[in-house]
Amino acid sequence: MTRDQREAQLKEWALKQLADRSMVVPAEVPLVRASDDASFRRYYRFQASPHQFIFVDAPPKIENSRPFVAISKSFIEAGLNVPVVYAADYDLGFMMLSDLGTDLYLSALEAAENRDVNKAHALYKDALDALYTMQSIPIEVPDYDVALLRAEMDLFADWFLDKELHLRITEDEQRKLGALFQLLVENALQQPQVFVHRDYHSRNLMVSDVNNPGILDFQDAVQGAVTYDLVSLLRDCYYKLPSEEIESWVYYFRSLLIDEQRIESVDKKLFMRWFDLMGLQRHLKCAGIFCRLHLRDGKPGYLGDIPLIVRYMKDVCADYDDLQAFGVWLSETVEPRLKSELFQR
Repeated sequence: MTRDQREAQLKEWALKQLADRSMVVPAEVPLVRASDDASFRRYYRFQASPHQFIFVDAPPKIENSRPFVAISKSFIEAGLNVPVVYAADYDLGFMMLSDLGTDLYLSALEAAENRDVNKAHALYKDALDALYTMQSIPIEVPDYDVALLRAEMDLFADWFLDKELHLRITEDEQRKLGALFQLLVENALQQPQVFVHRDYHSRNLMVSDVNNPGILDFQDAVQGAVTYDLVSLLRDCYYKLPSEEIESWVYYFRSLLIDEQRIESVDKKLFMRWFDLMGLQRHLKCAGIFCRLHLRDGKPGYLGDIPLIVRYMKDVCADYDDLQAFGVWLSETVEPRLKSELFQR
């Protein structure tokens, strides 16, 4: 089925959902494209006042909507602000959700930059407090296990180095990369394991006047390292915080966890290493995913975020003796290849 056919089918389904709720709507349902994301899901906004809904097209052969529905219910019970699922057809791959609006964290942070420090501070505090609540949610999700961690990092070699940069690494470089991957796997697994959103960043958080933030895109959640979502938020692929602010927020979150006995008292240095190495794992993955989106899915827009990702990785490597060689390799071998206009914003 073509994209246009899926859209027509979704409009027909949306009209039925609205009619079933005795809502008066125009003959032609006013569905407006809300966004695409880094998956195969597409989102449409129904804007006929006074009702506002989001309709989701998640092709069932490649997207499973059941985790989203289950997690949404658990989040709402925990007091978090997420889309309410009004209807879901798993066979068709359609959902009808409440609309959390259009005010992305990313836009709000960019607007507050250098102008409203208190606003930015409040946004991050709300997001971290919501993360603290989210980590305690008792819902069964897959483990962020060795196989998944390794498969994600393999995207770096396969899609970023090989397919995008056409960089043929030597056997010695392959061996060193494998040793790095093993170190990062061990770091992830030695941390306390909690509920992990897996994409907790400024493009999946909405500014809300009540119960901020609104949280989106949690269907790929897993049980994994306590610092994973923390690094997704603070070393965001789309927005860069100053290093001193990152450190301050990391220690704020560590204190929250220790004070409420979520984790045993772990010293600041070790907790920061957990955070830094978890970020390195995530950014290796993201570099690969962004290139796959370009080459496989025809979405080149994410390539412009890769230079920031590489900068994050280099900065972390510079702080640890066992990572410095990889940082040098990134600087000397990888970074020069990012001068192509494809990678420029």
